[in-house]
Amino acid sequence: MNKTHNLHKSLEKINKERFNKDLLSWYRSEQRDLPWRQNQDPYRIWVSEIMLQQTKVDTVIPYFKRFIESFPTVYDLAAAPEDKVLKAWEGLGYYSRARNLQSAVKEVVETYNGKVPDTPEQIANLKGVGPYTAGAILSIAYNKPEPAVDGNVMRVFSRILSIWDDIAKPSTRKIFEEAVRKLISEENPSHFNQALMELGAMVCTPKSPSCLLCPVQSHCQAFAEGVQDELPVKSKKKPPKPVPMAVGVLKTMENEVLIHKRPSTGLLANLWEFPNHETLSGGNAQDEQLQAFIEESYGVETEIEEHVKNFEHVFSHIKWKLAVYSGNVVKKASETEELRFVNIDQLEEFTFPVSHQKIIQLLKDGTI
Repeated sequence: MNKTHNLHKSLEKINKERFNKDLLSWYRSEQRDLPWRQNQDPYRIWVSEIMLQQTKVDTVIPYFKRFIESFPTVYDLAAAPEDKVLKAWEGLGYYSRARNLQSAVKEVVETYNGKVPDTPEQIANLKGVGPYTAGAILSIAYNKPEPAVDGNVMRVFSRILSIWDDIAKPSTRKIFEEAVRKLISEENPSHFNQALMELGAMVCTPKSPSCLLCPVQSHCQAFAEGVQDELPVKSKKKPPKPVPMAVGVLKTMENEVLIHKRPSTGLLANLWEFPNHETLSGGNAQDEQLQAFIEESYGVETEIEEHVKNFEHVFSHIKWKLAVYSGNVVKKASETEELRFVNIDQLEEFTFPVSHQKIIQLLKDGTI
């Protein structure tokens, strides 16, 4: 029995009209008051959806408000300097999201006269807009019956329709997109998709779902079979590879600190940071490797004095194991676009990744 046949069999058990009525009436009364729900402006919805990727709602709210205040329209974001956009994004992580968003918004201004496209073909061609984001904008802003399948939706439908395919596999998304297309409300696709996301966030949670409070419990095949805690099926990712890093907080006689800008491509592109170096085991101590790297790379002579703190920062594929050292600049080099000596108060003007913001906090606390 193939997947499609299983899905069709499960869909046959659902009364679409009753399912929609139960889901949408619950959403009307229980939906959270979120700033991007104040209207159906496609730009605001787009910004919120990009911010919400890999980030919790409570974290996103203040960022969203500040971002929209700084860049209220596509024209404002398209015209903004990249460093200002990155500064507004600072702390959210995954900075390529911000860069892709600005790049796509420029295309909207240049190609579509500032109107966010309302067709699947056009919107899918914008940089950083994948199937989920496209579906979310088309359905929520433009009320088009397009699926917006994220982790919440896959979890909800895996239980409602008793789907046992591995949701970690990209091919599985097609099964859920088909399920949404079959069940989506043609009258109110905007609320339908938001209701599914809300249900996944508030009721049909990853662990210990609140089945007794669920508005669509009578439609749920996993609940009927008592297997809701076994779904969705999700294979585990490989753990991120550990990478040892030495970081130097190095002060001049004038109490300035040395910072440099990362390359314009790759991980954390164009962000500022304290000098750091991936260290090798079996060689010199981490501080010696760092000192040699700084002199060789920047022409700055330093004297590393003490080890301050260790902490970790996890990306999707790697885990930085950071060892933070303090020390002094013995001989400065000329400043460039990528290399600066700045007062501690001036650090606020630069955009740093989260891991290095923690180091700035150590400076402010007087730990370094």
